[in-house]
Amino acid sequence: MTTITKKSVKKMLPKTYKHRKVVLAEIITVLSQYKYLEPVLDRFVYTDGTVKQLISLVGTIQVVCQGKHYNTPVCIWLEQSYPCTAPICYVHPTKEMMVISSSYMNNNGQVLLPYLDEWTHPEYDLISLIQVMIAVFSETPPLCMRPKADKSSEQKALTNSQAYSVAENCVALLREDGLPFQGNNETNC
Repeated sequence: MTTITKKSVKKMLPKTYKHRKVVLAEIITVLSQYKYLEPVLDRFVYTDGTVKQLISLVGTIQVVCQGKHYNTPVCIWLEQSYPCTAPICYVHPTKEMMVISSSYMNNNGQVLLPYLDEWTHPEYDLISLIQVMIAVFSETPPLCMRPKADKSSEQKALTNSQAYSVAENCVALLREDGLPFQGNNETNC
């Protein structure tokens, strides 16, 4: 993990930002409290196709859900008019994860919070936003692990498609777990 300085963030921050001092100060405050987030300058594509070079905070925030700690991957984009406009927030699932859509999350992983809808500066800021995200994600997890397609489920699919197994003139109806049924009057061939 590289050390990020105020100077390096200031150098990264495009001159197109209207409130560079506020943006810089908030990013530095976030980085001091959330060590797994880092600033990234990248292209952001809006839904209308417009492309802008924006700074974002990318990494993970720790969420406690049902007593377990989860590192939730997020990306918080700051528009050039920030802090006058709310950040655009996403969860970024790894290939092993998938988004759980809810009233706080769309299918694309965009975070939909009343906090963002009601955004007013200076009452709202990045630190508070992250705290709200952590609280909401603790109650309504945004991600889950993808179901793993293991060999037993592949075998089950194969077994279920065949339905019957024939061995030495015996027919055995197979159960879901791939084993033959055995009841009181049945024998295993």
